[in-house]
Amino acid sequence: MWHIAKRELYDNLNSLRFALTTVLLLALMLTNAIVHLREHPKRVQKYNDAVTGYENRLASYANESLYLLAQQGPGDLHKKPSPLHFCAEGGDAFLSGTVNAGDPFMYSADMTGVWKLSYPAVTPNLENVRPDAIKLDWGFIIGYVLSLVALLFTFDAISGERERGTLRLMLANSIPRHTVLIGKFLGALISVSIPFTLSVLINLLVISTDSDLHLNAEAWERLGIIFCIALLYMSLFLALGLLVSTRVRQSAVSLVILLLVWVTLVVFMPNTLASMTGEFSPSMLSGEFWKRYRQLHQELDEKYEDRVWSDNSDIKTLTARSEYFSLHVVLDERLNEDRLNLQINQFRHARSIIRVSPVAIVQHLLESFAGTGFERHLQFIENTQRYARHFREFVVDTDRKDPKSRHLIGIREGMAEKPVSPASVPKFEDTLSLSKDFNTRAMELLLLTLFVMVLLSGAYLAFVRVEV
Repeated sequence: MWHIAKRELYDNLNSLRFALTTVLLLALMLTNAIVHLREHPKRVQKYNDAVTGYENRLASYANESLYLLAQQGPGDLHKKPSPLHFCAEGGDAFLSGTVNAGDPFMYSADMTGVWKLSYPAVTPNLENVRPDAIKLDWGFIIGYVLSLVALLFTFDAISGERERGTLRLMLANSIPRHTVLIGKFLGALISVSIPFTLSVLINLLVISTDSDLHLNAEAWERLGIIFCIALLYMSLFLALGLLVSTRVRQSAVSLVILLLVWVTLVVFMPNTLASMTGEFSPSMLSGEFWKRYRQLHQELDEKYEDRVWSDNSDIKTLTARSEYFSLHVVLDERLNEDRLNLQINQFRHARSIIRVSPVAIVQHLLESFAGTGFERHLQFIENTQRYARHFREFVVDTDRKDPKSRHLIGIREGMAEKPVSPASVPKFEDTLSLSKDFNTRAMELLLLTLFVMVLLSGAYLAFVRVEV
């Protein structure tokens, strides 16, 4: 088996396709690194400026009073840019980088409510679940280029041997057919892995010159997982090439069939299915949302109308206003969250359909482990929701410590007027969890592995039955 693998490797190393593959992958990876070096500092600077503005906002309100902090809220919460953005762009242009946690609703000139979370839309256009322009990231290089290279290294692995008559001589010896097949598979895998690994190392070497890029231990773990996913995806197309190569007698026919299959799986299916799901998926009806919004708010207004809008400033009126403000915020956030969940479900429905394409599976995997894309956006929203609860608990706990306060959140006369130490106010931190990403994508990893095993088994069964 290793003798066959080494012979296959030696033949590939001396071939023109190996040299062209090496040059192509190096050129693409270098271009990816150069583009990242130009764009990543801008993303980091924009994020740092936004965080500085957010912290200054908190400090200014905290220095005024706890009431103002509770009324105005923390403001815009910003998504932290991923240091592995060069691995998978993830359509971040379609996903908002902020969630608003502020801007209270003004009921009248002298009565203002409290802040609430306001979620942006998942994408500006849910019918387009793929970017308009192809980004030259690892996802494109692995999904499109590497898969095509794998087919070019295996289209003549068996059919070429049959044309030259060397396969008959090889099988005339007491060599099991599965040994020949696995040896050729390993030889092709090593042959393609050499230029790919070299280009990845040079890519990381160039990117490491960026002073704004700091890769911690978890980032390197994610890079290792991404590299393994690339090898698994490469194995899928190597197995596909061997399967077709065993079924035909001429290498030219094998190449034509594989190119047609590649165009279907990698180019045609993802884009066509994405367009179909965008067209037939149920859209969010804005009219129905606002109809429900007005109905629920009208019921709430009718319940508190007499007590909230009273000119009295007694404890009953202030308590009713505090309850009304709190319920108003809860109702708004629940309605916005329902609309967000409907958009998320529609987005997931579209992506689940295009998952039948291997390149779509790999794209989703790379986005998750690179910390970009849709799943990353959902983690960001979860982080903002968790922080909003923590921030409100801080306001309530701080107000309770003041014996002079009436503990009526959102009412100037009912809350502590003392300033708050800015250092004690909880700060928003946008974090990622590798274990959560792995658990979320475990099914797609198993599905990709299953594709490889099925194609290898099919290649073996076809090779066992072939007549040489």
